[in-house]
Amino acid sequence: MKLGFVSAILPDLSLEEVVKFAASEGFSCVELMCWPKGKAERRYAGVTHVDLAGFGKAEAAKVKALLARARVSASGLGYYPNPLAPNAAEAKVYVDHLKKVIVAAELLGVGLVNTFIGRDWTKSVDDNWPAFRRVWKPLVKFAEDHSVR
Repeated sequence: MKLGFVSAILPDLSLEEVVKFAASEGFSCVELMCWPKGKAERRYAGVTHVDLAGFGKAEAAKVKALLARARVSASGLGYYPNPLAPNAAEAKVYVDHLKKVIVAAELLGVGLVNTFIGRDWTKSVDDNWPAFRRVWKPLVKFAEDHSVR
């Protein structure tokens, strides 16, 4: 069994500091937060330890090297928005960034993205099913195409 933590609990630390803390305290893994850079709107939301703006192979190599040096792994990448938000423009921003997180997980060889399904709070759970299918079916396919769960 591996013991880790979600990097969002250390919002004021850099990625390097989070990894150093994990190693020094005996954690074997960390779920790395990948929110877009900006001001956190609620506790733990908005924490960015892996900035995906312009994230590509070179940036992935740097993150992998940092983790390898510390002997700490990334258990997954985390981003917890509401892809079913009632505002379509807002939901699209979330889905578009979630796709960036999925691509980053593939580049990092992590294979796992942690997120929320979301909900349109103006509708009942039953009335959310059509939007769930419309949004999540292509997202799951996108993740599968990138070898990410």
